[in-house]
Amino acid sequence: MSKQQAISPGKNFFAGGFGGVCLVFAGHPLDTIKVRIQTMPVPGPGESPLYRGTFDCFKQTLAKEVGDFGLYKGMAAPIIGVTPMFAVCFFGFGLGKKLQQKTPDDVLTYPQLFAAGMLSGVFTTAIMAPGERIKCLLQIQAAKGEVKYAGPMDCVKQLYKESGIRGIYRGTALTLMRDVPASGMYFMTYEWLKRLLTPEGKSPNELSVPSVLFAGGMAGIFNWAVAIPPDVLKSRFQTAPEGKYPNGFRDVLRELLREEGVASLYKGFTAVMLRAFPANAACFLGFEMAMKFLNWAAPGL
Repeated sequence: MSKQQAISPGKNFFAGGFGGVCLVFAGHPLDTIKVRIQTMPVPGPGESPLYRGTFDCFKQTLAKEVGDFGLYKGMAAPIIGVTPMFAVCFFGFGLGKKLQQKTPDDVLTYPQLFAAGMLSGVFTTAIMAPGERIKCLLQIQAAKGEVKYAGPMDCVKQLYKESGIRGIYRGTALTLMRDVPASGMYFMTYEWLKRLLTPEGKSPNELSVPSVLFAGGMAGIFNWAVAIPPDVLKSRFQTAPEGKYPNGFRDVLRELLREEGVASLYKGFTAVMLRAFPANAACFLGFEMAMKFLNWAAPGL
């Protein structure tokens, strides 16, 4: 078994940030579709739903907003937050592994890798929660035909004016409920597949590009299989008018189950899964390539 690589906060910051930027560019169009499907209003008696499914939402968005880059609405917020968020995410995972090692050469078990991934989810929530709140609000306003926010900074200013810092961080508990277990699954799956795909006598760090893409893409699939129900609740809660859900996610859950049934917790499933593989394949490939470059260009960083 190959020797464990020492954790470098500087390298993790830059490599994780680059991986995150790759993820956003690859996955944001389908993320827009996912949020719009999750937050569309329930049709009244005799009315047709706003979108008949993922592909109908895609077609409507392209037809109505192609000149405004509709599928990339709200991307500025995750791009701005993505470098520190993924830096902290990958650093948190590395720190979680290091805290469980007795010696640098210890190979962690899969439950230990899951725990390290969960720690990364805790670390990223402070950045992720407000970024998700802004992103979701910008993504749905065009679908409603209303332009309340001119952009991410205008959205932040209006939220702060209306509700203070609590308005910006609305949905933090649901972000934690989504990201802590999902991040554990994310990193554990990636490390498992890296080990599985590594040829005998080779290091996991020497994996081919197709193997990294496959491991990263499947990690994204497993991540979202865990994350979808709390993500639906989060999207609804973060985009609802102030005061609609006084008891938080419990009110959102009760309303969804009462009006739309258990299946509503998996709204946007097709868009999520279509996005998960390419976006996370791009993320991990970007991370691994950046780490190789940094190990070559700045070995002492």
